Amino acid sequence: MNQPTAARRETGENPLLQEFDTPFGAPPFHLIRPGHYLPAIQRAIRVHDDEISVIANNPAAPTFENTILPFDRSGKLLRRVGLIFFNMMEVDANSEMNGISMTIAPLMAAHEDDVMMNEKLFSRVKALRDAGESLKLDPVAARALDRYYVDFSRGGAFLTDYQKGRVKEINAELATLALLFGEHLRREIAANPVIVDDPATLAGLPAHLVNAAAAAAARDGREGKWKFTLHRSNVDAILCHADDRSFRQRVHREAANLGARSNENDNKSILRLIAARRLEKANVMGYKCHADYALEENMAKTPDAVYAFLDRVLAPALRVANEELEALNALADNHDVEPWDWLYYTEKLRQQKFGAGAETLAPYLLLDNVREGMFDVANRLYGITFHRRDDIPAYHPDVERYEARERDGSHLGILYIDYYSRDSKSAGAWMTEFRHHSPEPSGDHLPHVAIVFNLTKRAEGEPTLLAWDDVTTLFHEFGHALHGLFSRGAYRRVSGTIPADMVELPSQIMENWASEPAVMKRYARHFTTGEPIPDALANSIRGSLDFNQGFATVEYLASAYLDMDWHTLELPARLSVAAFDERSMTRRHILSRIPPRHHSSHFLHIFNGEYAAGYYVYLWAEVLDTDAFKAFKETGDIFNPLLAEKFRRHILAEGGFGDPMTRYVNFRGANPSEQALLEKRGLLPKQDNNA
Repeated sequence: MNQPTAARRETGENPLLQEFDTPFGAPPFHLIRPGHYLPAIQRAIRVHDDEISVIANNPAAPTFENTILPFDRSGKLLRRVGLIFFNMMEVDANSEMNGISMTIAPLMAAHEDDVMMNEKLFSRVKALRDAGESLKLDPVAARALDRYYVDFSRGGAFLTDYQKGRVKEINAELATLALLFGEHLRREIAANPVIVDDPATLAGLPAHLVNAAAAAAARDGREGKWKFTLHRSNVDAILCHADDRSFRQRVHREAANLGARSNENDNKSILRLIAARRLEKANVMGYKCHADYALEENMAKTPDAVYAFLDRVLAPALRVANEELEALNALADNHDVEPWDWLYYTEKLRQQKFGAGAETLAPYLLLDNVREGMFDVANRLYGITFHRRDDIPAYHPDVERYEARERDGSHLGILYIDYYSRDSKSAGAWMTEFRHHSPEPSGDHLPHVAIVFNLTKRAEGEPTLLAWDDVTTLFHEFGHALHGLFSRGAYRRVSGTIPADMVELPSQIMENWASEPAVMKRYARHFTTGEPIPDALANSIRGSLDFNQGFATVEYLASAYLDMDWHTLELPARLSVAAFDERSMTRRHILSRIPPRHHSSHFLHIFNGEYAAGYYVYLWAEVLDTDAFKAFKETGDIFNPLLAEKFRRHILAEGGFGDPMTRYVNFRGANPSEQALLEKRGLLPKQDNNA
């Protein structure tokens, strides 16, 4: 019997619904069109519904093998299509994709709710959980069962029918609002570049930045002018180097006001609604505020614990920031240092103190060399290698593709690297996955991970030379990539899963290797001569790592407090967004000259990402990464193979197999200490630092 025409079109003409005939089953980006996504998502949801129905309606008594195992393996097609679609929304959005996303996001949210609130399915999971040790499960299987029980509980399985209906409405609305928030910011950055027509304004800027801005302007038909987008890398470079103070002020204010201009891309009403809906959902679920709900499964557990941690770091950070301000004011003797001055005079002071400015360093920080340097670190730690594979399809011509291989040459996964900013790409830098590790009866599906950046693309023929912050960002996201590549487990629910406030440990620990002499000697080489970076220059980098850390720490903490303040509200906010931001700062006596790194109106992490009531995790994880790297240093070998194997196993591969702190102690042998963090950032009083 012939397949009906509609079904044949759905499967036979849609590459997302076919087996991927590509190396390692990578997505065939060259075949996928926007019109393929919605039909594929709809088909995948129906397939998953059928899988769930079989499990939930099984007449046999629930067992791990007939309930948890098939549930863990269900939804494969939906995950595959969903990952591709939402990743493409971040790296290559357009009006057609945006329109499609407004249908897909609430559709996916509704389906997730239907699964998590399925009474028959939950009753089977609960029966197994209640059976406890009588099931005689191995520890990993028991962990998977426990995690799924918690997922259902936190997904609303215990709610009344009325409550379930309201939570479904809220989740669908939140899915759409988050997309709108991100899309508004993407459009705002694309539509509001800073255009310069007077070359005198460019004094002090690195030549590569000026050339790239000229090329960008020329592509827009603005010959003889310079175009600077408001991506973070551009903004920081201008604030750091531009001699023209009015230009710095203009760029600073333009960046600070992203998403808050009361135009078609305004985010103020959206973020207030997101915060209100999160609060309402938390209340329906039985919590006082969203932070109570969000933190319950984290290592921190409670908002009070997070605030206490932030407060303990804020006090010494403010002391150091005030000392830094005093030194900067001495340089800027004809005016007070304002937010748009801080990085500029900090760079001047850095050069005075360490003799190494960005322009001196850049020739030794060629992008290709830095990439090979981080690959080399992974090889020396774990024995893995990366091999360029241009036969793997890419979603953009600039994207590099690599096959990762184990020490024995066996396949480990795929790594995509997407370096440069585009108008169609979201701001920031991140790691994502096009395919998670998935245990399958026919053999594991190994990960396909991507690391994405927003570096400024140089003019044609110019080498891509980096700032030091760019180097650490590359190493950071590569650390996330290693976590994704190494994730393993017999069950998808625990494969590589770690709590939100531990998720930055794999990334931040990698930053430590970037500045080690043995590592820098390999990648920090002059882009024309190949000569390694002089010892004096390398030492200046290491010596300045805790330089300006008062400012950097306070800037970060300001955003972390802002996040917590939005998500500990027990009533919807009545203040304007600007007033809310200001109150959050004044409550902590944070210097007006150090605004938050992210104002609410463009705070992607919390209103478009997964860090709501969780932005604190970068600093929380720094306690862990500082302590963990100290373990390597204590052995006298920063590439200690036995310690690297323990870190890979207990944190990167099996982090979800048990209690997170227990997993950390299994690696380290002891609990971490905040003291190491304060020492690393130079926030201890000098006498303690020298003790």
